[in-house]
Amino acid sequence: MKFSSQIKPISYLKSHAAEIVKNLSESREPLLITQNGEAKLVVLDVKTYEEQEATLALLRILALGNHEIEQGRFRDIEAVFEELDKVEQA
Repeated sequence: MKFSSQIKPISYLKSHAAEIVKNLSESREPLLITQNGEAKLVVLDVKTYEEQEATLALLRILALGNHEIEQGRFRDIEAVFEELDKVEQA
């Protein structure tokens, strides 16, 4: 993802909102908005935002899992399957 081609001043956002929405929906490339020459915000289409949020949620779950493993709070898979078999047979 190259931000260099997707940088616009805030005045462009104000005057070309409909065009920006159309382009973002089609290209799914984020748009970096500047104000007084400084990066201020990133505009994304909804699908890209939702995908990023889902990815972040998965990464958080994986990080929590790794932390649990590091703390020694886990069970061997064989023990889990044995317990499931016992529940299934009951």
